[in-house]
Order: sequence, then C-alpha cells, then structure tokens
Amino acid sequence: MNRITVIGAGFGALTAARELRRHDRAAEITLIAPRAELIYLPSLIWIPAGLRKAEDLRIDLHAFFTTHRIQHVAARATGLENGGRRVLIDSGAPIDNDGLIIASGSRFIKKLPGIEHAITLCEGIEAAERIRDRLAAMDGGTIALGFGTNPKEPQSVRGGPMFELLFGLDALLRRQGRRDAFKLTFFNGSDRPGARLGEKAVDGLLAEMAKRGIETRLGAKPIRFETDKVVTEAGEFPADLILFMPGMTGPDWAAESGLTLSPGGMIQADAHTRVADVERVYVAGDSGSFPGPDWMPKQAHMADLQAETAAKNLLDELDGRTPSHTFKTELVCIIDTLENGILVYRDTKHTVITPATRLLHWAKRAFEHNYLQRYRKPKPV
Repeated sequence: MNRITVIGAGFGALTAARELRRHDRAAEITLIAPRAELIYLPSLIWIPAGLRKAEDLRIDLHAFFTTHRIQHVAARATGLENGGRRVLIDSGAPIDNDGLIIASGSRFIKKLPGIEHAITLCEGIEAAERIRDRLAAMDGGTIALGFGTNPKEPQSVRGGPMFELLFGLDALLRRQGRRDAFKLTFFNGSDRPGARLGEKAVDGLLAEMAKRGIETRLGAKPIRFETDKVVTEAGEFPADLILFMPGMTGPDWAAESGLTLSPGGMIQADAHTRVADVERVYVAGDSGSFPGPDWMPKQAHMADLQAETAAKNLLDELDGRTPSHTFKTELVCIIDTLENGILVYRDTKHTVITPATRLLHWAKRAFEHNYLQRYRKPKPV
C-alpha cells in the first residue's frame, strides 16, 4: 500500500488528493494543513460589496476527507528530511511517505517599507472584510490600488484580483451614489500592467480605467507606503486607503528543505511537475516554478491542471513507470466588474478577449457554485 502525503488544503492540494484517490483506491493518503477548510479565494473580490460573506467562502472539508478516505493532520509543514520521504510539522511527530505532493501555496513578499499600511486582498477573508469595513467608514478620499512582482521571478504575480477589486469598488461607489467623493488611483511599476493577459487585454483594461475616471500612476515602482501616501520612484501621491498585492515567493520552509529552488524562491519542477533532483516528490500550484511561457498564470485553474498531472505521475513513479504526463498551459480568467465580466483566455496558440457582458458576471458566480459542490457535497470517485 502506497503512503502518499499532500501538503496544503487549497485548490492544487485538494485536486491532487482527489485524483490520487480516483486512480488508487488502496493508497493511504495524508493531507497536512492547519485547518480542514478551503478558502475560495477568487470570490474575495465580492466581500467588500456584500455579494459574499465569510461563511460563503469558508468550506468545511470534513465530509470531503471522510468520503475520499483522506487522513487530515491539523498542522503546518516546517521542513523535509530524507529527500522528501519525511515531512516535519509544527505539532506532532514527523510524517513519513512513499510519495509527496507539495501544494501549500506561496507567500507574499512583505519587504516594502510601510507595507503594514496596505491591505492585501488575497491574504484571506479577514483582509477582504477589513477592506469592506474601511470603505464603509470613509466619507470620501483617495483609494490607491496596485500590485507588485517578484523581481527574481516576474511571473510570480497576482494582478487579476486587483483589476477586479478596482472596477468593483468603482461600481459599488456608483451604486451608493458616493463615487464623486472618492478618487481611485491605480499604480504599477510597469507601463503595461497585466501584460500576461495579452496586449489587447492591457489596452482594454487601461481604456476601462480611463472611461471610469480612474487615475493611473504607471512605470514607477513603489518604494514605500506611509499612513496617508504612496511614494514611488517618480514621486508621491496621497492615499487614505492603500490596497496592494505584493509579488510572491515560495513557502517559508522551502529554503531549508533541501529541494532545488528557482531564483525567485519557488520549488523548481520540470514539465511533469516533478521536483528537481529528488525521487517521488512533486509540486503543484503557487509553490512551484515550472517551465513554460512567461505569461503562465498563478491562478486556481493552473494549480488544478498541475495537480492532476502531479497525481498521475507520482502514481506512475510509485508503480515503476517513467512519469510522462504533462499539463496544458492556459490562462482562463473572467475579470469581474461587479456588474459585468470580461473573459480572457490564452494558451500557446490563441488569445481571446470578449466584450464585457452581464452574462459573464453570472457565469463566474455559476462556476463558483459548481466548483464548490465537490467539497460541500462530495461524491466518491
């Protein structure tokens, strides 16, 4: 019987666990995560507007674990030993395995001076609620929104949610009849923010900002935040509320794990999601650095594709077969504006951008519902 450990409880980790059970009904699967819950991060953008509450996005996983016969260990991984065959945790005895999938996500780079004055949406539900509460308490002022990257690994960025938050706040304030009391300023170190979506998408995003009266401060990197301002290489501007998504790097324990890391601190993997220089260790999602185009996204859909590949290849390797499965690189994103949605699709051959429609807003909501059903009402695979 194979003993397989999965680190994490996000999109990639849960998809990996489900795929492992689908293809190996006898395996002993252990999942390590602090809590038996999934936070549906893509819908955090709707908390400030009241379209979602915390309980809508915090999904209890006990039924999922029971249905798929997955042992949950309530702990946080702190390191590896024996080439990945042993996972160290912050409470309890180390966990040994015959195969390992790492899908614990990334962490934000919080080195910018004054970063404590900014709120980072994708840190979770509490961050989204802070934005909601701060906005509700404001009578007016300037809201500054931006995102950064990992200078050593520029693709380690999550800009999409910030575009959605920007347009969503504009729409919300208009609904409330308060838009004239607020100034929205979008800032970014690049002249062409969101280039991973494709050049046409960038043109569309910048045009949408201009249409909505959103000021842009582009081409100058932020160098620090203060309580009431953003300071960039090109100067400073006032800000009563700063919303900022830093670049990402790997798990905090990765540097001491003995695994090969990318220049940006991610766990280095090949096209089969296998971690370099070790046996039967795979990575999926934001924890990993993978070969591919520079626009390869850090998003839930990509994590799912990588996790399916990791599960199949790990089982092949455990059975003595050479891992051969690869994942498709594609970007699928509905940029939601609270009222409409814009579909952006990109793969190695095509880039598709649709006009904004109300239907795509509802499609994003329908996808959320359908995706979460597998965890709210799990069925045996």
